[in-house]
Order: sequence, then C-alpha cells, then structure tokens
Amino acid sequence: MRVGIGYDYHRLAEGRKLFLGGVEIPFNKGLAGHSDGDVLTHALCDALLGAAGLGDLGQHFPDTDPKWKDISSLKLLAQVVEMLRAKGLRVAQVDSVILAQEPKLAPHCAQMKQMLARTLGIEPAQVNIKAKTTEGLEAIGRGEAMVAQAIVLLESHKL
Repeated sequence: MRVGIGYDYHRLAEGRKLFLGGVEIPFNKGLAGHSDGDVLTHALCDALLGAAGLGDLGQHFPDTDPKWKDISSLKLLAQVVEMLRAKGLRVAQVDSVILAQEPKLAPHCAQMKQMLARTLGIEPAQVNIKAKTTEGLEAIGRGEAMVAQAIVLLESHKL
C-alpha cells in the first residue's frame, strides 16, 4: 500500500470555462491555467504521482510545453494512470475536498465522481469528493480562487 497527497490552487478568471473533476460547471468564471485549470484533477494527479514516487504534475506536464496548452486535465490523469500501471500499481481509494465560495458544487459531485472513477478505472464508490466554502475568508472567500486537495491509497497488483 502507498499513500499520496496532492494540492492545487488556481485563480478564477473571466472568459474561461470552469472544469472540476473533468466536468464543466456552469459559472461566469473559470480557472486560469496552462491546461484547463481543473484544480481537483490536478490535485488528484499530484497525489497519485506522489504515492508512486513519480514526482509531480509539473515535472511530467510542464506549463512551458505548448502541447499541454488548454488540454483537458482528464487526459493528464489518464497518462498518470498509465504510469501507475507500468509500476504495477492501481488506485484503491480517493478522498478529496474542493474549497470554493461559489458556485455551489454539491450538485455536481456525483458527476465528478463518475468522470474521475471512469478515468481511474475504478468504481465511483472508491472516489469521495467534498465541497467546502471558506465562509468569505481570503482569496477563496472573495471569489478570486479555488483550491483542491486529494489523498489517495494505491495498492500493488500483478501485471
């Protein structure tokens, strides 16, 4: 068994679509970033890479490389899953939290679980997503940014 933790923080920006967990969420702003800015999927990728001893997201998908510009973070996650398989590892459990003042995310969590589980090759019951606010405090509370954290449990399997 291996455990990893991931964290991501992005500024909200006008003129961008909001993607979280691979799901487009209706909102008047999106997350700024080289890719689609999906903080949940980025935190998950970092947790997986960390648990596998494979570094971090920026190491494998640098924001200086134009081929990653505006890419769906689910495509990055799928590549991370392939890296895990190559090491004989699979995902046993995911727990995560998104910090955002708005929009309300709870109505979208089931769809995010489905999307992430499908990409990870596991059952939705193995993925947990919580949405919290900061009750108006700091950049998140002012609606300037979003944060996500994820923790994962990996297990070995025979190839």
